[in-house]
Amino acid sequence: MGIATVITSGKGGVGKSTASVGLGRALAARGRRVLLIDCDAGLRGLDKLSGAEDGLVYDISDVVFGRCSPAQAIYPCRTSKEDGKTEKPEDGQEELFLLPAPAKVEDMVRPPVMRRLIPLLKRYYDHVLLDSPAGVGMGFQSAACAADRALVLCGPDPVSVRSAASVRQLLSGLGLGDMRLVINQFDRGLFRETGAFKDLDGVIDSAGIRLGALVPVDKRLAAAFLRGEPAPDGSPGMLAISRAAARLEGENVPLPSWYLS
Repeated sequence: MGIATVITSGKGGVGKSTASVGLGRALAARGRRVLLIDCDAGLRGLDKLSGAEDGLVYDISDVVFGRCSPAQAIYPCRTSKEDGKTEKPEDGQEELFLLPAPAKVEDMVRPPVMRRLIPLLKRYYDHVLLDSPAGVGMGFQSAACAADRALVLCGPDPVSVRSAASVRQLLSGLGLGDMRLVINQFDRGLFRETGAFKDLDGVIDSAGIRLGALVPVDKRLAAAFLRGEPAPDGSPGMLAISRAAARLEGENVPLPSWYLS
């Protein structure tokens, strides 16, 4: 039986979908079988970021309404080749998969259905990653209601951190107590210049969530995912996400010292 993790932020624009795909790739690189679920009905984007866009026919609502089997709506994501190109993996070699969100918001899958569906999917995957939409409406509730734990993303700014604190309270109200904070798009120089927080401890204390990862700004990583490609070699953002994946699997991985200097 796998474990389901909701990746949420409350506020949009903090790189949540990029982090979701990166985390899925990092866990798959560790030999895990991973399912990404896009919960943003009407505004889906993981199909593009994961390289599963071509040939998309069915989505999660088709499964729920009996228009297809779950296997028909789950698509393999693109992997990297030695020559630097990308391709769909061969049968039996896929480790990262996507279950797309509905194209129409009215086809959103409601929480009672998600509570039945996610435990079934966990039987076949080591990790089920639920990419929550921005905001704290029904889409957020559907993504979070069946999760075993949460990663709450925020930027190192007061508005984003306040949003993370609000999400923490909502997740607690749903009975979800296992949470980790991911400070995303971190720029050390800008963080010091703005002076909104004295240090990272101020961000963590204001959010009220234990730190799980610190991910630096990485434009090359964002650009690669927008093309539906894996992360470029040496990507600092992907290295940070890979460390987060290791922590999710119980490894004690310290933050790099230069983040804290």
